[in-house]
Amino acid sequence: MSPAKTPPEILDVDGHEVRVTSPDRVVFPERGLTKLDLVRYYLSVAEGALRGAGGRPMVLKRFSKGLEQEPFFQKRVPENHPDFIDTATLRYASGTSAEETVIRDAAGLAWVVNLGCLDLNPHPVRAEDLDHPDELRVDLDPMPGVDWSQIVDVAFIARDVLEDHGLTGWPKTSGSRGLHILARIRPEWDYADVRLAAETLAREVENRAPGLATARWWKEERGESVFVDFNQNAKDRTVASAYSIRALPDARVSTPLTWDEVRDRRPEEFTVLTVPERFRSIGDPHAGIDDAAGSLDALLALAKELGPAEKPPRRSDGSGRRASTMPLIEVARTKTKPEALDALETWKQRHPKATSQLHPADVLVDGMRGSSSLWYRVRVNLQHVPDADRPAQEDLIADYDPWAGRSAT
Repeated sequence: MSPAKTPPEILDVDGHEVRVTSPDRVVFPERGLTKLDLVRYYLSVAEGALRGAGGRPMVLKRFSKGLEQEPFFQKRVPENHPDFIDTATLRYASGTSAEETVIRDAAGLAWVVNLGCLDLNPHPVRAEDLDHPDELRVDLDPMPGVDWSQIVDVAFIARDVLEDHGLTGWPKTSGSRGLHILARIRPEWDYADVRLAAETLAREVENRAPGLATARWWKEERGESVFVDFNQNAKDRTVASAYSIRALPDARVSTPLTWDEVRDRRPEEFTVLTVPERFRSIGDPHAGIDDAAGSLDALLALAKELGPAEKPPRRSDGSGRRASTMPLIEVARTKTKPEALDALETWKQRHPKATSQLHPADVLVDGMRGSSSLWYRVRVNLQHVPDADRPAQEDLIADYDPWAGRSAT
């Protein structure tokens, strides 16, 4: 006989009853953290977490099968949501729409964690005005081979660009390898203007730090640099907000910092076990963010001054698709990241001479958004491999189709 399930834990959170199912299920084995531990973590930092995610429609990124399995992304709010959960209906350019979850209090935090959410993924708009973002997001994404000091150098340049154009940047660790810088803006511009302002910021950072930072959207063209990811400001994008738990074995947390801390602190210092005491002792370094809303006028003026960004060449086969300027080969498409890494290792064993000449940033393992979950694409950039040693494009080692079995409608 299978053992009986642990009964749910019923929490009273500011007068709201929240039911936590399977409370003793271990989510982070390396740290021994259970589902109830994660709920209690979010309650301990609720003020800061709600400053980042409260009042905003959010995508539910649910790890319902644990860290070992890929999460699935749920845009639509569950039908049986409690009355303390609000909703907002977002409409997309594709013509689709989704009634998404909006949390406004600590009970809402506990409820989404019970659904299997680790990180919080809000849109950069308030539920009261879905067409005008009030946050510009700067995502500093390091390529392989980039160390922390280079990320920090780029962060300070991004801060200076923001300040030079009338905006205040608020840094936080991404909870992975990079940094996020948030800038509150007045909700007076639409998504297209906000994305243009973010792209202009990225181009200006690259202009001030050539070789250190890049605004190139295509990954194979970035080299060993820090990508200033402006596309996180597109309408359908979300990023992990402040105090979000990330799906890494050490239960790392996306943690707000002061600028004085950025150079000396490291992302691995901030975990579910360490952040609550930090929050109790120093409070939230982003406490003043909502009082610092600025204008995009100066960045949009710079966009006109810089002119349109360079467009990639297109293929000559009439498809209209981009033609890469780099000698890329595709290795595999897989359902999970471990499968992707296994396929990459197989390719390396087949081609040891080429492998020995690759630079860290030449290996491209990308998580691609499918209909409701991630899939993985593996490519290799042969730019540093002499022509005579370059392997040809071969049949894919794995060829997962994330849309197999789905209708075209």
